Amino acid sequence: MSKKNARWRKLDNAAKLYSAASNKKDTRVFRFYCELKEEVDSDVLQEALNQTIETFPTFLMVLRKGLFWHYLEPCNLRPIVKEEYKEPCSRLYIKDKKTLLFEVTYYKKRINFEVFHVLTDGTGATEFLKELVKNYLYLIHKENGLEPVSLLPEDMTVQDQEAELTTHNSSTNNMITKNLYPCKLFLKYYSKDQKRPKKRKLHAFQIRRKKKDGNHLHVHESVVSVQAVLKRSRELGVSMTIFLTALFMMAINEEMSKMQKKKPVVLMVPVNLRKFFPSTSMLNFFNWIEPGYNFTTQDQSFEAVLKYTKEFFETELTKEKMSAHISELLALELHPILRLAPLELKNLCIQAGAKYSEKNTTAIFSNMSAVKMPESYVPYIERFGVYTNTPKFELCLCSFQDKLSFAFTSRYDTVNIERNFYRLLKEQGIASEKVKPEFPKTDEPSEQEMKVYKIYSFLCIAIVAAMLVTEYNFHPRIRWTLFTAGGVVTMWIASSIGFFKRYNLLKNAMWQLIIGTIICFIWDALTGWHSWSVDLVLPIMSVSTLAAMFVTAKVQKSPVREYLIYEIMAAGYGLILPVILLLCGVVKNPTVSMFGALTCFLFLVAVILFKGREFKEEMQKNLHV
Repeated sequence: MSKKNARWRKLDNAAKLYSAASNKKDTRVFRFYCELKEEVDSDVLQEALNQTIETFPTFLMVLRKGLFWHYLEPCNLRPIVKEEYKEPCSRLYIKDKKTLLFEVTYYKKRINFEVFHVLTDGTGATEFLKELVKNYLYLIHKENGLEPVSLLPEDMTVQDQEAELTTHNSSTNNMITKNLYPCKLFLKYYSKDQKRPKKRKLHAFQIRRKKKDGNHLHVHESVVSVQAVLKRSRELGVSMTIFLTALFMMAINEEMSKMQKKKPVVLMVPVNLRKFFPSTSMLNFFNWIEPGYNFTTQDQSFEAVLKYTKEFFETELTKEKMSAHISELLALELHPILRLAPLELKNLCIQAGAKYSEKNTTAIFSNMSAVKMPESYVPYIERFGVYTNTPKFELCLCSFQDKLSFAFTSRYDTVNIERNFYRLLKEQGIASEKVKPEFPKTDEPSEQEMKVYKIYSFLCIAIVAAMLVTEYNFHPRIRWTLFTAGGVVTMWIASSIGFFKRYNLLKNAMWQLIIGTIICFIWDALTGWHSWSVDLVLPIMSVSTLAAMFVTAKVQKSPVREYLIYEIMAAGYGLILPVILLLCGVVKNPTVSMFGALTCFLFLVAVILFKGREFKEEMQKNLHV
C-alpha cells in the first residue's frame, strides 16, 4: 500500500459499543502483562516497542468522531515507554484529545501492555505482548546466544491483521482499502434470515457493596498449577473453563442472602470466534454466552451446577449459535433508520442499553487461554497475567507453562467471594498461592483543573445572583445590573466551551463560532434588534474563525485530515447561514454579509480544486453510515 494513500478504518461491531459506552470509571481498558525474572531496562524496552510497532502498524490509530459513527485513523504519534504511574486500566481514550489507544509501561520486573478495547480484543493483545516480550528478551540476551525467532507468519500483511476488503488499483499499482462494511469478519457470517429464538432475560443478582476507600479499581491475583486444574477437570469429564465457571457461580452463591437467591447468578463468558471461524484478524472478533443458575429453584450441589454448566456450554458453543448471535447484533447495527441516526443520539442509546444490560449479568468470567513462547525464551519469563477495568465483578485468567494466573477485579467489596472461590478450589484438591500486589504508589488523578473550573462557575453564579438581587431591590434607571449579569453569563458560556473542548483547538474554535453567534443573536433581540449580529458579527466571526483555524493548523503542523473537516464546517456555516438570512430579508446592511459569504464560498471552491482527494476522503469518513 502506498504511504501517500491515507487509510482509515471503520469500527467493528464490538468497537462501536465500546467507543460509545466508555467513561472515566468504565474505561473499557484491559491490561495484559508479562512478569520477567529480571528487572526491566526501559531503554531496551523502548527499542523493542519500536520494533513491535513495525510489525503491528494497525495499532497506531486514534479514535475520531464522524457524523454517524466513530472511526479509526492513522496518526504520527509514537508510543513512549514509561514507568507505571497511574491506577491500572485507567482511561486511555479522552474525548477530543489525540492520543494512542494503547500504552506500554513497566514496573520492576513487569512489562504492562494496556489497550482500549476499541482497538483489539484479548487475542490481538496477546499477539502484541508476545511480540514485544520476544523483541525485548532478544535485545537483552542476544549476546548470550539467544537467537531471533518469528512468532507470526512471514507472509502476514496489514490487510490480514485488519480483515478488511481490499482491491487492487491497476493504475497506481497500489492496494486500496475499501471500508465498505463495519467488519468483513462479522459481515461474512451475517444472515438477515438467521435469528436466535427470543429468550426472556431475568434480572440477575447484583453485587453492590462498595469499598470504603472510594470507587477505585481493586486487583487481587493468585496462581495455581495448570496441571492440577486440568487433572481435576478431566476427572470430572469437563473442560477447564466449564469447571471454573461452575466454581465461580458457587462462590458467588455463598455470599447471597435468602432474599437475594430469588435472582439467578448469571455470568458473561466471552468466546473467541476465531475457534469457530478461522482468522488472523487483530480486530475485535469475539462473542459471549451467559450461563445462569438459580440456586433457589435448582439443585445447589456442585455436581448439579457442573452438569448444568456443561450442558449449557455444549448447547451454546456451536458454529450455528455463534453465527446466529452475530446476525442478531449486526441486524441492529445495519438497520437503515438507526444507521442514519446522528452519532450523539446513537451514543445515548448505546449507553442506555449498556446500563440496562448490566442488570442481566452478575459477573464476568474471561479465560484468555494459554500463552506460548519459544522454548529458548521461556527461562527468562516468570508468568503472564491479565485483568480488565469493568463496572462488574470480573475474573480473568491466563496460563503460561504450569502457572495459571487468576485476577479478580472490582470496585466493590468482593473479598468474601474471592475467598469462597479459592476455598472451593482447595476442596477440589487444588492449592492456590496469593500474589503480593506489586503496584507503585501513584498520585491521585489531578482534579485541580476541575476544582478551578467549579470555583470559577460558583463565582459567576454568585455575581449573577447579586446582580439580580440588586435589580429587584433598587430598580436602577439604566439596567446595568441586567447587562452585567448577561455579560457574566456570556463569558461563562464561552469559557466553559473553551475548558471542555481544550484538547482540540480547532473543534473549540468551531464551537465558539456557533455559540458566539447565537449569543449575539439573543443579545441583539433583547436590546431591540438592530441587526448588528447578522450584519457584522456573523460574517466577521466566520471569516476570523477560518483564519484562526488556518493559522492554528500551520503552527501545530497538523496533517490535512485533522483540520480540513473543521475548516469546511466553518466555511459552510459562514456561507449557508448568511445566504439564508439574506434571502429572508433579515440582514439590513448586506455588504459585509455578502463579502463574508463570498470569502467562505471561495474557500470551499479552493478546497475542492486543490484538496479534492482529501475533501472526498473526509466526507466519506465523517458521513459513512
